[in-house]
Amino acid sequence: MMHKRYAEELARYNELVSRKNRKTNFYNGIYDRYEYPVLTRDHIPLTWRYDLNPETNPHFMERLGVNAVMNSGAILLDGKFYLVARIEGNDRKSFFGVAESDNGVDGFRFWDYPILLPDTCPEETNVYDMRLTKHEDGYIYGVFCSESKDTSVDDLSAAVAAAGIVRTKDLKTWERLPNLVTLHSPQQRNVVLHPEFVDGKYAFYTRPMDDFIETGSGGGIGFGLCDDITHAVIDEERMTSLRRYHTITEAKNGAGAVPIKTEKGWIHIAHGVRNTAAGLRYVIYAFATDLNDPAKVIAEPSGLLIGPREGERVGDVSNVVFTNGAIATESGEVYIYYASSDTRMHVAVTDVERLMDYVFHTPGDPLRSVECVALRCDLIRRNLEFLERQEEQKENR
Repeated sequence: MMHKRYAEELARYNELVSRKNRKTNFYNGIYDRYEYPVLTRDHIPLTWRYDLNPETNPHFMERLGVNAVMNSGAILLDGKFYLVARIEGNDRKSFFGVAESDNGVDGFRFWDYPILLPDTCPEETNVYDMRLTKHEDGYIYGVFCSESKDTSVDDLSAAVAAAGIVRTKDLKTWERLPNLVTLHSPQQRNVVLHPEFVDGKYAFYTRPMDDFIETGSGGGIGFGLCDDITHAVIDEERMTSLRRYHTITEAKNGAGAVPIKTEKGWIHIAHGVRNTAAGLRYVIYAFATDLNDPAKVIAEPSGLLIGPREGERVGDVSNVVFTNGAIATESGEVYIYYASSDTRMHVAVTDVERLMDYVFHTPGDPLRSVECVALRCDLIRRNLEFLERQEEQKENR
């Protein structure tokens, strides 16, 4: 006989995953925010967490609990929206699971099983934050952080980050390739594979790092080419979007979603980090690179695109939003999936036209307060003159 609590919990689960999402009254003209997270720990199927057999679990206890669901890669296949989410167990180990939705804003349900990656790296302790690239070579690539213990120092928390690579055709069968090697950067994370060949080679956006947490000499988001993705080696990294003093990228920045191709350039949705008295603050920002030279930045609007608001600010790592997945549909809609405070997943929806307007027409950061105020005063002056002309035209009618 099934434990009576199972029916109660299953009803709560089905109610949650069937709940319709709705736009909030937030407005900035750039994108729409949605009220409910699209994925949380409560979206994890009961079969992943509980032993349903009353003989071996008479108190219906969670045997393998889940702490958080966050940092999802995203892809559109055969008209359905898929998120490959980072799922963190109560034991702190992360793994990946595929959640599927018909409309991209609600109804996400996980497949029956999480992804069991080929165990080809015996030193690897943890995996997380997969970016999904539908590449022109016909494969879907997942690039993720592969973390292992740093045995070179006597520090139990010291770790080494590398970019792991897998590929698939259906999100079900995954082939593990050797980790990316960057000859001049000791560690890598937040690596994204460009969706097209560049000069006949595979192209990666990288984040050069001197150690696991601090970027050190890393100046921003890098870009490098390799001949063979089955043994990916990058011997030179050019810098794209740079870290700058007293900006949202001062502490570090990293590539987020796979860039979106538009008629004016590749639009990138990335994350920037700065230090505050309360710790690191993560936000999401955007920039564009040249269609023919994806390492060349051609537009970079000032400031953040998405910042943590209200309840998004609270979680395991507070005051954080982070993205590693976005979907652009054939009709031009853009779904930006982002995690808040390393705890849950949200969606913001815009379209290519609005995103291009934002990236290419929003002023860049002049990097000094006095010049920022002058820029704002110029906007105010033009607005007041516009309103005055409107009033004059109204009186003359």
